[in-house]
Amino acid sequence: MNWEEIKSRAEAKWSALEEAPLHIRIGTPTCGRAAGALETLRIFRERLQREGLDVPLTEVGCMGLCFAEPLVIISKPESGFPPICYKNVRFDEAQKLINDFILGDDPCLEIALGTVELGQDDAPVIPELERFEIERRLVLKNCGWIDPEDIDHYIARGGYSALRDVLLGKDPEQVIAEIGQAGLRGRGGAGFLTSRKWASCRRQKSEPKYLICNADEGDPGAFMDRVVLESDPHSVIEGMIIAGYAIGAAKGFIYTRMEYPLVIERLQKALEQARAYGLLGEDIFGSGFSFDIEVIRGAGAFICGESTAMTYSIEGKRGMPRVRPPRSVERGLWGQPTVVNNVKTLALVTRIMEMGPDEFREIGTRSSPGTAVFALAGKVKQIGLCEVPMGTTLRQVIFEVGGGVPEGKEFKAVQIGGPAGGCVGEEALDLPVDFDSFRAAGAIMGSGGMIVLDNSNCMVETARFFLDFLSREDCGKCSFGRLGIKQLLMILEDITAGRGKEGDIELLEGLCEDLLQGCLCNLGRTAPNPVLTTLRYFRSEYEAHIRERRCPALVCRDLIAYFILPEKCEKGCDHCVLTCPTEAIVTDERTRKKRILQDKCVKCGTCLEVCPPEYSAVIKVSPPEKVKELESREA
Repeated sequence: MNWEEIKSRAEAKWSALEEAPLHIRIGTPTCGRAAGALETLRIFRERLQREGLDVPLTEVGCMGLCFAEPLVIISKPESGFPPICYKNVRFDEAQKLINDFILGDDPCLEIALGTVELGQDDAPVIPELERFEIERRLVLKNCGWIDPEDIDHYIARGGYSALRDVLLGKDPEQVIAEIGQAGLRGRGGAGFLTSRKWASCRRQKSEPKYLICNADEGDPGAFMDRVVLESDPHSVIEGMIIAGYAIGAAKGFIYTRMEYPLVIERLQKALEQARAYGLLGEDIFGSGFSFDIEVIRGAGAFICGESTAMTYSIEGKRGMPRVRPPRSVERGLWGQPTVVNNVKTLALVTRIMEMGPDEFREIGTRSSPGTAVFALAGKVKQIGLCEVPMGTTLRQVIFEVGGGVPEGKEFKAVQIGGPAGGCVGEEALDLPVDFDSFRAAGAIMGSGGMIVLDNSNCMVETARFFLDFLSREDCGKCSFGRLGIKQLLMILEDITAGRGKEGDIELLEGLCEDLLQGCLCNLGRTAPNPVLTTLRYFRSEYEAHIRERRCPALVCRDLIAYFILPEKCEKGCDHCVLTCPTEAIVTDERTRKKRILQDKCVKCGTCLEVCPPEYSAVIKVSPPEKVKELESREA
């Protein structure tokens, strides 16, 4: 079957879905499955079969609205409505939609997020949500709208046409020039110019050359690459073939982790379908160019996200960074010239070839063109993915796209760029999202993880948490990384345990400088960022921990105590007594008031959680010595 026949059949298949009197899309990515999407899918299938309805039911990926999963989109043109997206569709909601909308005429707008339209760049948007006024979806163009396991859906939406145009109409140097004209910078963290990396690899005389797609997403709170590969794998595959053509490679690898089973499953299906259509393998489009892709399953080591450690892992060796130079583009996989690009970088390669470099360059800022994909997590209402033009402010991303922090809390900081990124405070909210602005603020954009923190978070403990992660994941190859990161962690542990002393802050700053200068790889050199940025924006919290033995956020266990206010303790309420795991709460037989025995309390916080909100008798105090003051006042 030639390309015109393939494309014609795919478009006819897609048109049949779009023109169907009824079409149901259900999101079944990992986030949807965690929320119960497979059960929702089962309910729809069984009910539709029982009702004798032959209705197209399509499994789609993630639209980025993870807070609203499971998501169901129902297209019923005769209702007079465009497709409607429904939120949190579990058993009751699924039955209601089937009974009232599919079998009836009630669109059930009370459980709807809004209507779905194809907006700019032909990407699905929900106009009723304010976030879509800010977002510009290039990488996420197809996510949540097509079946990621059906290549025809991707082709019908324009997929692989850009690859055909490249292979039949452009030479490799022209492709590299267009990527350079677009100003594409790597979305894996460093922001290095993609065209410069490609051109350097192409200039190398040694053969063969290799291409690696870095999908080893190890940052806590980051899930951008997973969503793209689960929801639109062909956009990355097409970008890889274009990149392979540009640098002169015949073999590519997608390095992901075993913790992403759905990614692996959908990638394998996508690769098989591409090979079956002649879009991958020998003599693609009759151009004489051959390229194939292999999926490599990593064991989940954080260090293997570093490019040289990743190449060792693919070779079957222990994943450890190596000294550079030579760089990977000179001597990488098996000692051959190798380009390593991130998932989002390769997806954007496809978009640039579709829309043209000039149009891409008009999006974003002069130094950072295009869009950035962020994973919003932590203390934010609308957890999920978003894609915004570079130059959008942090304030817009967090408060307009993410909906801000939950009720009753105040924004405090945002952790950007993974564990080795940095925490910036409220004064940085108007920073434009781009590589250079983040670097000036002492942080890095990283691959796009963004964890929002509120006033219940302790920034010293936050730095300790990330240094603990980095210490555990350190490869141990260089002394600065192995010993320096551990020493930073030990000082932070002392401070959060109330053992901090004068001079510790200066010691932290000195050690951070040593790591910046002495670590072998970028992961080690960026490890001090959580400490340096929390010191820069929240130095007073460090000083309170050290000088007053007090945790202002009431988080650090050794610096807090729990106390029951006798004037608020309701007679006869035994919630705290019944749930205390150490029997540290005693009851006065005469008044029935409760009291916490401090020497038995393990500070688990259960009493605070179970105390009825109408009483709010349990409080946290810091420093722990404040309990003596409260007890003496009570006496």
